[in-house]
Amino acid sequence: MGPLVGYVPGVYDLFHVGHLNLLRQARAQCDVLVAGVVTDEMCRLAKGVTPTVPLAERLAIVDAIGIVDAVYAEETPDKADAHAVVGFHRLFKGDDWRGTEKGDRLEARMATLGVEVVYFPYSLQTSSTALRRALRLRDGRAS
Repeated sequence: MGPLVGYVPGVYDLFHVGHLNLLRQARAQCDVLVAGVVTDEMCRLAKGVTPTVPLAERLAIVDAIGIVDAVYAEETPDKADAHAVVGFHRLFKGDDWRGTEKGDRLEARMATLGVEVVYFPYSLQTSSTALRRALRLRDGRAS
């Protein structure tokens, strides 16, 4: 058996301490850690938001902090596609997914590939959504 490969997908827009904590927690539970950085197009489709920081810069930031062994540009919403390229054994997500319909679907899909889904506490205090909201308010734009 080779090294245990972990995969931690995310947009990683407006990189903040919540991202850092997620990556650190994932790093502690695998031998090799790959960060899947969602493309701008996938973020628009999944969340209806265009990232503030372009993909190339987000990939560079996540790669440069020294926690992950590799970064991967995630171009589809199906984690099985990432699995086919990366070959991970554990997929790490925030616990805001646990017990939800999308989380249950993810767990079922990953189970067919022999992948364990591991949840970490979601950082409610700091999120890219909260940061975007604060910036809009600061700039005098509501919503």
